[in-house]
Amino acid sequence: MREILHWLLGKSQPVGNPLHDALLAFREPEADTLELIRRLVTHLRPRNWDDGEAALRYAEMLDILESDAALLAAFRGHVVHFLATRRLVTFFTDSGILPGTGFFSEWWRILWNRVLPEAPDERRLKDCLHVVYDRSTDWRWMEQIPPEYSQRFWALLAPSEELHNFDWRGIQEQMLDSVLLLAHRVSGLGVESELMRASTNFDDDTPSFIALSAEALDFVNSMRAALNDPELSADDGSQLQVIAAQCRGSLQRIRKRALTVGTSLHLSYLLTRSEQCLARLEELLTILTATQTSTTLNGAIEAWASFARDAFLAENRRNSLRFYMTQLSRLLAVRVTENAARSGEHYICETPSDYGYMWRSAAGAGVLIGLMALLKIKAAALHAPLFGEAFMFSMIYGLGFVLIYLLGMTVATKQPAMTAQTLAGLLGDLKPRRSADLERLVDVVAAVCRSQLAAIAGNVMVALPIAIAVGYGLSRLNGTPLIPLEKGAHLLADLNLLSWALPHAAIAGFYLFLSGLITGYFDNQAAYAEVGLRVGRLHWLRRLFGAERTIRIGNYIQDRLGGIMGNFLFGCMLGSTGVIGTILGLPLDIRHIAFASANLGYALTAFDFVLPLKAVLWAALGVAAIGFINLAVSFSLALRTALGARRIQFEHWGPLLGAIWRRFRQQPRSFLLPPRQAAAE
Repeated sequence: MREILHWLLGKSQPVGNPLHDALLAFREPEADTLELIRRLVTHLRPRNWDDGEAALRYAEMLDILESDAALLAAFRGHVVHFLATRRLVTFFTDSGILPGTGFFSEWWRILWNRVLPEAPDERRLKDCLHVVYDRSTDWRWMEQIPPEYSQRFWALLAPSEELHNFDWRGIQEQMLDSVLLLAHRVSGLGVESELMRASTNFDDDTPSFIALSAEALDFVNSMRAALNDPELSADDGSQLQVIAAQCRGSLQRIRKRALTVGTSLHLSYLLTRSEQCLARLEELLTILTATQTSTTLNGAIEAWASFARDAFLAENRRNSLRFYMTQLSRLLAVRVTENAARSGEHYICETPSDYGYMWRSAAGAGVLIGLMALLKIKAAALHAPLFGEAFMFSMIYGLGFVLIYLLGMTVATKQPAMTAQTLAGLLGDLKPRRSADLERLVDVVAAVCRSQLAAIAGNVMVALPIAIAVGYGLSRLNGTPLIPLEKGAHLLADLNLLSWALPHAAIAGFYLFLSGLITGYFDNQAAYAEVGLRVGRLHWLRRLFGAERTIRIGNYIQDRLGGIMGNFLFGCMLGSTGVIGTILGLPLDIRHIAFASANLGYALTAFDFVLPLKAVLWAALGVAAIGFINLAVSFSLALRTALGARRIQFEHWGPLLGAIWRRFRQQPRSFLLPPRQAAAE
């Protein structure tokens, strides 16, 4: 019957439209508003969040409301009254803001909520949003709705003639309470010990934090007086905005200093939560002050629509562990990758002297790697219990890499995880339209290529002959083969491209990427915890070496703690993976180009150099492929992490790759050798 009436009245809505039916239900004044809104969202929700259907359905809803004044009035009455009768303070002060319980408490809350969902309190708008948007992926299709649609929606709900009625007055009152609460929350930072520790002159900034609370109280009292008496002029909030900006400046200075002296999870969490509270305070100020004059009502609608959209999205993602971890991991990742970026600069050869040093340092590492490979082979021959085998392998790799690092030598595969951070920083500053920027980046890419090739060649071209010399020499000295024939065959099989060599090389590449992050993490911790000063205060060390030498030891440890821990733990990961694979019954192991080349040398001595040329070439190809996978995996992961940490969305790969190709055609030598001009200088 309803469809016939629509047809007689010339209504344009399609017959049997579920979305239209959901809107018509708002005509019933006694209906449960929460259930009406939940049903409406159900019909707005698309089957696939990325097919664009959500925006079409939302636009259709707006068209229906705009074409039917009576329906719009009923809809507005339901929704506005519903908002006014909810508790809004927690929505204004908490939605989209990190909770005050701390990182791990919130982490456990999210995990526990997966097991036993929270019971919503329908008196609070914040909880009602979880009833309405009851799927954890709703934020995906909500993001697809254009911001202008949200502005149209709220303009329909809040026309200028409605903004001073009883319901909207209640909403404004709760908004003022939220301003006061946010200001008090930020003011408490004035006595926060973590911020005082992170900033040497935070005492000078404390008055701004204290003044924020007092100024917010004056603003709220002035605004409430203006709401009670329209003849009075309300505070425009400009002074409160100025003090909030001063507080934000103090927090930004602390964050910048943290890039130098290190940060902690608690400090990063505290800074982020404080900045979010200040941003929310300013959003509410903009909305409240804009509603006081008819000339700025459009600005109020625009500000409210933007705020509501972001808050709805954040509230839907509140129980997303992945989103929560992303928020915090970015903060620490910036510091970690900054340390790695500074390390990466030492791996780039700009001059012939740098290039020569890279060859020498890589060759020195090749000598030690050749010996480490033999130790690992002999340790495996002991057939120790699994734990003992994992421990021996881990110590051989870990202590060997630490020795290489402390002697100033270079392992080729350690470079990509470091140089990727340096390139990420340059990508963030790149302006493709400026040819100078593009050429500078191409210069760095070429320098990275020749540095990497020099390090690989230094490692492989030394580790291989060292292994052959040691294997041949000890075999002749002892009168028996150093490497049994069966072990030699096994070493060759490990280099076979048709085996698990490449997946195992990818695992090693992943570990190389992790070692870069570990290095940056411990560099950060060493700086933040002031390890050098603490070591310098050890009384027993002072008695042994004296005060001056103890201070030097402390500085030495602080400067190199990241490299020591990164290399040692990298070795432990390499040494234990195969044993873990045996325990789990999975084909887990690692392949590393430098050790693969040394193993090829020992395999040749096991066969007394009597191998078909085809077998040798096939094994050599396996070594090259292992190296390529090592470098590609570690570099791509490190570059992706560095770009994400800096929130860089680089979209100019075309011009960059084109510039690299042009340079390669015009100056192929620059990708292999340093420029001659540098030598002349």
